[in-house]
Amino acid sequence: MPTLIVFCHLRWDFVFQRPQHLMTRLAEHYDILFVEEPVYSEGQAYLKKTAVAPNITVCQPHTAIHAPGFHDDQLPTLQTLLADLVPEGEQPVVWFYTPMALPLLQGLNPSKIVYDCMDELAMFKNAPKQLLQRESALLNMADVVFTGGPSLYQSKRDRHANAHCFSSSVDAKHFRQAQDRAISHPDQAHIAHPRLGFYGVIDERLDVELVSKMADAHPEWQIVMVGPVVKIDPATLPKQPNVHYMGQRSYDQLPKFLAGWDVCLLPFAMNDSTKFISPTKVLEYMAAELPAVSTPITDVKVPYGDVVAVAATPEEFIAACERQLALSDDERQAMAKRMREVVANTSWDLTASRMHELIESAVPGRHARLPANPDVAKADVLPVKAAKVPVAKSA
Repeated sequence: MPTLIVFCHLRWDFVFQRPQHLMTRLAEHYDILFVEEPVYSEGQAYLKKTAVAPNITVCQPHTAIHAPGFHDDQLPTLQTLLADLVPEGEQPVVWFYTPMALPLLQGLNPSKIVYDCMDELAMFKNAPKQLLQRESALLNMADVVFTGGPSLYQSKRDRHANAHCFSSSVDAKHFRQAQDRAISHPDQAHIAHPRLGFYGVIDERLDVELVSKMADAHPEWQIVMVGPVVKIDPATLPKQPNVHYMGQRSYDQLPKFLAGWDVCLLPFAMNDSTKFISPTKVLEYMAAELPAVSTPITDVKVPYGDVVAVAATPEEFIAACERQLALSDDERQAMAKRMREVVANTSWDLTASRMHELIESAVPGRHARLPANPDVAKADVLPVKAAKVPVAKSA
């Protein structure tokens, strides 16, 4: 079975999303080594290897370097830790979620290079200054490029001749569990109805002012927020008594929270960080056949505006929630029918299968393996040399 090395800015045990969905399915075809960003650890650097699923091993570097992510200061140590990742002579497929890891390609002798652009990372808070240059180099070296939604595809399609749009998909069977409202998670049993819920990462993409105005406009509404708070100060979040923070929950628990909600929320801020997002949860909400309200995110409004209520201002958003709560039985049945039609047209199984076909059919080296941008630093495309560091393994 060929080896697939994945460089990812998201941790495997973080929110279960696109990388985990795809890799658990592609593991049918590849022995997957999922390389995370380094973790700070005093003492000698080592590589912790953990088998997390059949044919999937998470490789977590531990270094005594404080620089975040795949920072340039980390590269010499990381290159050494990963030097023996695959047997000598093997040519792995190398898959990037973050262009920041591109220098680590050196020495891996890849058979093919894949770039799955799931987000426009350069527009996220605290994005590394080298990211755009490194992405230009990656786009020139990749044999195939995938994008996480139509907005991203429009942004990248003219920059690569073998780019393909794969919007966020859905594990319909998993989220259909929520149609049984009796399985509502016990941790929200004390919360009254109506419940309006959101799950996902709570960061700069969330419109905290919108959530706050919802809570003030309808004190009887109970707003349930499920997910980790990252990159923003928790003190800035709405603190009204009818806003409930449930923390990060496992993928298996999400249908149970959905089962207890009356309306699902996509209260995204309209800023640079959300310009290209394609929220996975919109289809998951549909699989649960629950009414949903979203701000005008392009990759929600354009494909799903006929089934998800879209509202541009806080006042419109609140009014849309009021309408969704007041839907008649006939309206709910018509909505559910349309949701089933949408969900039936996509699945992570089909997405992973099609991606595998495109990887297999890609002609290695068809695209130049040199940066077209002369400003790309040599460190982005040339090997980094470092002394040998021992590798520790764990089950």
